[in-house]
Amino acid sequence: MYREDSNRYKAFSRRALVLGGGQVALLGLLVGRMYQLQVLESSRYRMLADENRINMRLLPPPRGRILDRFGRLLASNRENFRAVIIAEQTSDVERTLDMLARLIPVTDHDRRRILRDIKRHRSFIPVTVRENLDWKDVSRIEVNAPDLPGVVIDVGQSREYPMGADGAHLLGYVAAVSEKELSGDDPLLELPGFRTGKSGIERAYETRLRGKAGNSQLEVNALGRVIRELSRQEGQPGDDLMLTIDLGIQNAATEQLRDKLSAAAVVIDVRTGGVLALASVPGYDPNAFNVGLSAAEWRTITRDPYAPLANKAISGMYAPGSTFKMMVALAALENKAMAADQRVFCRGVVQLGNARFHCWKRQGHGWLDMHGALMQSCDVFFYEAAKRVGIDRIAEMANRFGLGRTTGIDIPGERSGLMPTSRWKRKVTGVSWQKGETLVAGIGQGFVLTTPLQLAIMAARIATGRAVKPRLVYASGANGDMRPAAVGEFPALRISPESLQVVRDGMNAVTNVQGGTAFRARITEKGWHMAGKTGTSQVRRISKHERETRVLKNEERPWKERDHALFVAFAPVDDPRYACAVVVEHGGGGSAVAAPIARDILRETLRRDPPDRDDDSIAAGAAQGRPA
Repeated sequence: MYREDSNRYKAFSRRALVLGGGQVALLGLLVGRMYQLQVLESSRYRMLADENRINMRLLPPPRGRILDRFGRLLASNRENFRAVIIAEQTSDVERTLDMLARLIPVTDHDRRRILRDIKRHRSFIPVTVRENLDWKDVSRIEVNAPDLPGVVIDVGQSREYPMGADGAHLLGYVAAVSEKELSGDDPLLELPGFRTGKSGIERAYETRLRGKAGNSQLEVNALGRVIRELSRQEGQPGDDLMLTIDLGIQNAATEQLRDKLSAAAVVIDVRTGGVLALASVPGYDPNAFNVGLSAAEWRTITRDPYAPLANKAISGMYAPGSTFKMMVALAALENKAMAADQRVFCRGVVQLGNARFHCWKRQGHGWLDMHGALMQSCDVFFYEAAKRVGIDRIAEMANRFGLGRTTGIDIPGERSGLMPTSRWKRKVTGVSWQKGETLVAGIGQGFVLTTPLQLAIMAARIATGRAVKPRLVYASGANGDMRPAAVGEFPALRISPESLQVVRDGMNAVTNVQGGTAFRARITEKGWHMAGKTGTSQVRRISKHERETRVLKNEERPWKERDHALFVAFAPVDDPRYACAVVVEHGGGGSAVAAPIARDILRETLRRDPPDRDDDSIAAGAAQGRPA
């Protein structure tokens, strides 16, 4: 019995020892693990705890402003008052929306969107009901706040364009970020409601205007609800852009075009290449894109036959008509195909094989030299000049003056136009160039296509003899000041001064000599006289029967079949400072329609910015935010 008790005791003691040892080992492991967690890895777990407690949120920076050359606002930011609803703070979302709809518009579409967003997000996440509320709307909501549980007024920023449609094509607009843009690496683009530039200056300089995001540290609970803001670092605002545009001249150009169905005008400082006005009508309201267009509004804009979304100044392509005759004249002079004093007899028509090519003046102009041919815009003279010099040498000269290629202006959407050559036609059509096509191209018809901007550049290069290039944004100087380029920075065109002077004298006669095609549209103020060239380009072929009976007047034809009216000019004649081009789609005659518009625009330009004012006075005016 004693032996059995002794054996049981020994067995119990061994088991107790093993169990105790196991407990000691487990306790050691637990202590070691606690030491590892609380001492060795304490910083790591402290960071994880903070990450659960602290929420980092991006703060969108203010978008950079866009200013004219005197510092006047073209695009800025304004406060955007938004009504948002927080579902957890109201017991009945639908009833709250019913109450809110009595104060501000809440459509059925809005209601469906709001309820959908509430279901997708947690109940404490604000959902936007309506943006861009005015003070009356905000006041009504705030006064009725006790009856609107969960409704809060939030304040953000929204883009504003004071010029409205008058600056739409130039400035562009901002709108919600597209799926394609989200592929970038900027986290700003993923912020709800963030907007990016879609066209014009807004798109071309998006990165500079956007700025850099700030951040806010928020303390949140386990559910993610915000408890308090711990710190805030504001974002870096986008850069302000100062344009070469003059707001007064831009408004004047747009006003001159306002009653036209479709037209464009460009004004350039020929010394610097700075674009003072870039107008295109009809326009659209860029503010509407920022707020958001309805499907019906979008359909109305896109289906408008006058294409309000198109920037016709840089993308509209038109046969230049007689404004192209300076290129033919220079090509003939520089290639020794004709002399300036060589005379051609115009009897109103030219025969080439079985084809007849008519002059605009049915009875003809009689004997003319190059000066008289430019002054009276004789088609027959330039048929002969084009035939002698050939299409390829005409094209080479036109290219030198900026036609048939993009100018490189710093906004997207520019088109190159078309300056045909014999090689181009064979490549595109597989057919050889014909002599009759050379005659047609010689008066700016046929395959030749140009943009209003190209025509303004052409006029500027004629005026200066240099390869003037356009631009819209001032370059920053070494001290951050904005300075235009000097005329000496543009290379010479390598055209003889004598040839250029023949063309300039002819353009001067167009507007300032009795019998010139634009004499009635001349500028009469002393020292402000302009030199110009009219153009009327046909958009339909006149039949033989119509010529033999009666050619319909423009006003007798449907709008789409009427001629385009064009005019190019520079002023003052004695010391060129500005160049201008005007195109009125289906407007009729260049002398009757486009020339008076260009005259009034250039007159206003000279009034606002006299030729004797230097760039230092402009800079001084810009520093004070006013015209010098």
